[in-house]
Amino acid sequence: MIRSLPNTRPYTIGFKIYVGLFFSFLFLPLVVTCVLAFNDSPFPALPWKGFTLTWFTGDQPGRVGIFHDTVNLSAIWVSFKVAFWVSLLSTIVGTCGAFLFEQEQFRFKQALYFLMLAPLVVPGVILGISILLFANTLGVAVENTFNLDVPLFRPGFWLVVLGQFSFIATLVTLVVSARLKKFDRTLEEAALNLGANRLEVIWHITLKFLRPAIIGAGAVAFLMSFENFNTTLFLVGSEATLPITLYLQVRDGSTPVINAISFLLIVGTSLLALINLTFSRKKE
Repeated sequence: MIRSLPNTRPYTIGFKIYVGLFFSFLFLPLVVTCVLAFNDSPFPALPWKGFTLTWFTGDQPGRVGIFHDTVNLSAIWVSFKVAFWVSLLSTIVGTCGAFLFEQEQFRFKQALYFLMLAPLVVPGVILGISILLFANTLGVAVENTFNLDVPLFRPGFWLVVLGQFSFIATLVTLVVSARLKKFDRTLEEAALNLGANRLEVIWHITLKFLRPAIIGAGAVAFLMSFENFNTTLFLVGSEATLPITLYLQVRDGSTPVINAISFLLIVGTSLLALINLTFSRKKE
């Protein structure tokens, strides 16, 4: 749609209908899920049986709300811990990777850049299976050679962290690199000429310029880790993350507590987005 050109009335109406249908397709399922979180029905679906807060605060047999559901609360806590470590490691390593790939003279730069992008191209299922087989093979070799049982090589919390980190760090690198390409190198040269050492220049000038990209990439890494399913499914141990727990509940049949969890996550992420937008506007 070119705004400088006149548009016919049918075209304008069709464009508005398309936009309305597009956003309805995106947000209508979320709205329905939020509404059903307050449905007084033992099934997470229509028809509407009346308003209730049971699926949030209930503590009765067959009607346990999320605030009393130890299984789902434990899964949420595990997902938060995994997402924290994945986002922390991905942000640190991804930022360092961005500095590395922005070096002008760097041997095998294109080959390593291609290898860095490979985890984003490989399907998550294949990536999870590959990491699981590699960890099991390495664990068996270490146990047979040194008679050591390394928990890291078994499905569990830290293997999930490493599995998600293997592809989320690439995304952080791309985001920070895009910001770093816009950086004016003369600012670093001026700081060096004024007596600052290399570490001070990076800390006070370069990283300060990259701060919005680093924070944004870290937030995206946290969300990607929190909702990841394909890779986590093959690496999870006794501590299941929230997506795995919800998948098992939906497969075996569950109560509308699933809708209540979805409602809380939607509201929480929306509030974080609004807070971030508000602070960004204040800084501008």
